[in-house]
Amino acid sequence: MKRSGTADLPLHGGRVPQWLAERMTLLGTAIVEHIVLAYGPGEFLTRLSDPFWFQALGAVMGMDWHSSGITTSVMGALKRGLNPRFSELGFAVCGGRGRHSVRTPDELRAFGGRTGLNGDELARVSRLTARIDNNAIADGFQLYLHSFVIHRQGAGPWCSRA
Repeated sequence: MKRSGTADLPLHGGRVPQWLAERMTLLGTAIVEHIVLAYGPGEFLTRLSDPFWFQALGAVMGMDWHSSGITTSVMGALKRGLNPRFSELGFAVCGGRGRHSVRTPDELRAFGGRTGLNGDELARVSRLTARIDNNAIADGFQLYLHSFVIHRQGAGPWCSRA
């Protein structure tokens, strides 16, 4: 991916209102469904991994706060919307923030059991990614959100993290 600029996303406190979280779930799921049906699952993962596209997705979903809180709310909405539609779209979102982040390896092992992918290897990648994020950034903050977005076809262009 080419470098296209910088963005300053300040930390803000507070919670997303329930009505907004529900709308974000519905709209985010519809957007992902359209991208997957029109362009394939690989294109959704490519777009999801672009931080500027991700920020725009969050804004379109209704999260207009220009902060890091957009990551948590968008990933939560996608998890609530995509996981129940796994049989149709093939995506699972594992992990989340807080106590959900430490469950990511268990969710990935369960995903592996459902799909025939190597869940232990997925869990290992998850742990290594979290360790790198916590230590390489060295900004004094602990990782508070750890999500893993994966498609049932597994490796190659179908596997990504957010």
